[in-house]
Amino acid sequence: MDSLTFRQLTTEPQQFFDMLPSEWQKEIAPYWKDYESVAKIYIIEENDIIIGGGIMFSACPPNFTYFEDEANYWFSKGYLYLGFIWIAKHKRSNNLGSYWLTQLKKAEAHEKYFLLTEENRLHQFYVKNGFTRIKSLKNEDHFEWLYLSE
Repeated sequence: MDSLTFRQLTTEPQQFFDMLPSEWQKEIAPYWKDYESVAKIYIIEENDIIIGGGIMFSACPPNFTYFEDEANYWFSKGYLYLGFIWIAKHKRSNNLGSYWLTQLKKAEAHEKYFLLTEENRLHQFYVKNGFTRIKSLKNEDHFEWLYLSE
């Protein structure tokens, strides 16, 4: 992990968006100008190449209408939403997701977080990284799980 850099990406957000799955890109890139004042992108770089990252939101991100009331409740309690967390496929299974979360918690030490995932297989990963599953929520034809970290 010595060759890794964790930092906030303050310019050229498209660098991060380009590494996301295309369906995620469509959910954030066109709307970024509307959200950049309430969001921060944090990335992991290896040799100046972005290999992972995620976005910390202080207000509802795009396409969150099904979850807006619940999200606003957690925002009112001082939590921030973590979304678009992604590690490059060729870099997975190297603890980079844990590294990103650990570094974020160091950089934003005073913050509490919530996130959603529809992938139940990530349960152990989030528990290992200090999150607690709170509930499941129905989103159209599938369920998503809400996690908190304090």
